[in-house]
Amino acid sequence: MKRIIFSALGCLLALYSFGQKISLSGTVRDAGSGESLIGVNIFDPKAGKGAVTNNYGFFSYSVFEPKVDLIISYVGYESLKLSLTLERDTVLNLELEQAGLLGEVVVQGERSDPIQESTSMGLVNVPIREIKNIPALMGEVDIFKVLQLLPGVQSGAEGASGLYVRGGSPDQNLVLLDGVPVYNASHLFGFFSVFNADAINNVELIKGGFPARYGGRLSSVIDISLKEGNMKEFQGEGSIGLISSKLTLEGPIVEDKTSFLISGRRTYLDLVARPLIRNATDGQEDVGYFFYDVNAKVNHIFDSKNRLYLSYYGGDDVAYSEYNRSWENSAEGERIESREDAGLGWGNQIAAIRWNHIFNQRLFANFTGTFTNYKFNLFSEYEDFFTDIPTGTVTRDFYSADYISGIRDFALKADFDFIPNPDHYVRFGAMIIDHRFTPGVFVAVESDRPETREGADPSDSREYSFYLEDDFGLGKRFKFNLGLHFSGFLAENNRYSSLQPRAAMRYLIDESSSIKFSYVQMAQFVHLLTNAGLGLPTDLWVPATDQFGPQESWQVAAGYFKNLGNGLEFTAEAYYKDMTGVIEYEDGASFLNTSTDWQDNVTSGVGRSYGVELLLQKKTGRTTGWVGYTLSKTERRFEEVNFGEWFPFRYDRRHDISVTAVHKLSDRIDLSGTWVFGSGNFVSVPTQRYQNATSVINDSNTNYQGLYLDYYESRNNFQMRNYHRLDLGINFHKEKKWGNRTWNISVYNVYSRLNPFYIDVTYNFETQRNQLRQFSLFPIVPSVSYRIAF
Repeated sequence: MKRIIFSALGCLLALYSFGQKISLSGTVRDAGSGESLIGVNIFDPKAGKGAVTNNYGFFSYSVFEPKVDLIISYVGYESLKLSLTLERDTVLNLELEQAGLLGEVVVQGERSDPIQESTSMGLVNVPIREIKNIPALMGEVDIFKVLQLLPGVQSGAEGASGLYVRGGSPDQNLVLLDGVPVYNASHLFGFFSVFNADAINNVELIKGGFPARYGGRLSSVIDISLKEGNMKEFQGEGSIGLISSKLTLEGPIVEDKTSFLISGRRTYLDLVARPLIRNATDGQEDVGYFFYDVNAKVNHIFDSKNRLYLSYYGGDDVAYSEYNRSWENSAEGERIESREDAGLGWGNQIAAIRWNHIFNQRLFANFTGTFTNYKFNLFSEYEDFFTDIPTGTVTRDFYSADYISGIRDFALKADFDFIPNPDHYVRFGAMIIDHRFTPGVFVAVESDRPETREGADPSDSREYSFYLEDDFGLGKRFKFNLGLHFSGFLAENNRYSSLQPRAAMRYLIDESSSIKFSYVQMAQFVHLLTNAGLGLPTDLWVPATDQFGPQESWQVAAGYFKNLGNGLEFTAEAYYKDMTGVIEYEDGASFLNTSTDWQDNVTSGVGRSYGVELLLQKKTGRTTGWVGYTLSKTERRFEEVNFGEWFPFRYDRRHDISVTAVHKLSDRIDLSGTWVFGSGNFVSVPTQRYQNATSVINDSNTNYQGLYLDYYESRNNFQMRNYHRLDLGINFHKEKKWGNRTWNISVYNVYSRLNPFYIDVTYNFETQRNQLRQFSLFPIVPSVSYRIAF
């Protein structure tokens, strides 16, 4: 396979080396901060062609005449017009100024962010400024909650930050932070994501039509880039909210040469509650929860062709309970001191080193080494000291139990961008990952007894991939993105490989509209075993084995894309996705069952999802936002579940609507609002109840445990009530001598809709029927936060 890829690459290089004229390349950055700008359009109106900056602000464009006029445009920035006379290959390092309100709309007649021209399908970019302005639960801005407002993306349970994309599960999302996979992206038991919006530069979501450079997951790619750090001046921003505070600092170490970024966030629920709990328990008990995360980055420019990045993320969630007490037992003549601790913790450690190198005006390279470690720990211990009062002899009794799981990766990858001419954009590269899985180990230590250990031993595996893709045009109307992604997986005696073709086509109907088609195959060699749909940290990551192989899927999509002008865009996409190798726990199985192999507790099946997604988005002007609608159906089938018949996926939502708007009243006040509607989630409810012939009724006839057996006609046979909610927010901005301050007031669930969180089923012995009881989580929740920028 390696030989095929490099042979194809050699043919491309040879083919494209003829007939080239003058190459124009360089970078585009923010004039105020020096930050690289991603997705800037460099357009040649005479030729009707152009280029787009990559994730590091690099572009390359070839011209065939010495005189060329270019328009450089980017939403939210002043457009730049250049008239150049070129005699040789030229390097341009450009800077764009941020636009004011009236300058956000690009000059009429010129095209900005041409959604109808690219081959991309299922791709959405959400501006960070939009994310920060949308009303937030408890005042905590959350990237994932904004992504949940897009068509084809479901939220799962009320308030949760998990993403269910086009019928997929959370483990089928490739979440990248500066190119490094994040295995658990949730804080606060799934209610917030780990991403601090103040430290983020760009967020890109891909739901389908995946280019060949992405692999390893079935449903989506969430590619998040950290800020690079201001190269010009020292800056900072921070906020104080109801549950957490955060601070971000950035600036030059050496101006225009080296910059840094550091950002931190922490909740203080435990600090507020601690004195209250201690006072109520006479200082004997301490219960709390907190999370924190830290982002750091250093960016160094060696010269015009070499750049180095170092980035780091660390975050933890900790829930704990501590109980201390002491007393005297007069009858036994002893004093007893007792301590009990319990809790759980989980978190990620992520690091990356990245070297950008420009070989020449047409070839750009990115070499990366990464480390990621996700760990979960559930613990309980007690310690008693018995002091014999007459003699002073101390006896110690001790017991501790720990449950540990996690996954650790080391990875190396190389990515190349080759732009031989305006009609071709070639990408190729390779990656290797060293995985270590710890799918669940239970360790117990007791006084005067040897340590006991149950569960699977850590296992190592290797994953590798190669890819080659070309985004090219044929004439003015047709454009294609064709590629191959080859991946392999080695674990113990198991070897898997997968060749995944990727194809996308765009046909330009006219200057402002197009139709697109795509077909992709994907493979995933890691599985997530989950007991619930909340993204809880008890979920276990496990590798593909000989018993349960990789997950695989294919997806086909077609769409219509229209640029309506004045920053308004419309897209309509239809898709069908087929999945195999999907696994989940069998009925009654648990992650805590360490006495057996995890493979004995799960079953494998298939899934399918299809639907239509509509999106109307406004990107510029005083009012921005979008309206999205999804009509879809998602099903699963397992041989050992539901009699082998298809059943609706728990988060199958037939209808999903979202309306999001941000309106700038003035430079000092802006308003925002979101309204969402979704069909109810599916749950399993028993349809009949039978007496257990083997049960024994006691004399009082009050112990009904084991007396009845529930019968479920089918899996997920009951649909909960529809979900809908309105959120509103207002920002008050004011310039100060030291910078800017913003007061944000948000109201979550304005009309206090009691949306279903889960359903409890009880049996009424008088009526001999089931009674369903709905539990709701969030009524109306007002919040306030104070933000500063300097």
